[in-house]
Amino acid sequence: QVQLVESGGGLVQAGGSLRLSCAASGRTFSSYTMGWFRQAPGKEREFVATISWSGGSTNYADSVKGRFTISRDNAKNTVYLQMNNLKPGDTAVYYCAAKMSPILSGVRYDYWGQGTQVTVSS
Repeated sequence: QVQLVESGGGLVQAGGSLRLSCAASGRTFSSYTMGWFRQAPGKEREFVATISWSGGSTNYADSVKGRFTISRDNAKNTVYLQMNNLKPGDTAVYYCAAKMSPILSGVRYDYWGQGTQVTVSS
């Protein structure tokens, strides 16, 4: 069982930056593939980024490539999402997720956090 707690959301102007953190409980954090997803009002939840257990492999949604960076610190049981050059379209609740599968894409996530709100004003 893994519990995930996101933090770092808030209100920022377009062009600004935020760094989201996701703290995980449990001693096997380094075994999990981690991901970030987001859900805007009235829209379905969508994939943002994912990172392998070692941090050596990452994938991003096309909409955030070049602006967002996912990273992890296994010693701190934490995964991060650095978001730069934010746009109003990035406004959403951002969720952290974890899965045991080492496959970055196409395999569902097993655990989810409660989410943190990110609002980008124009």
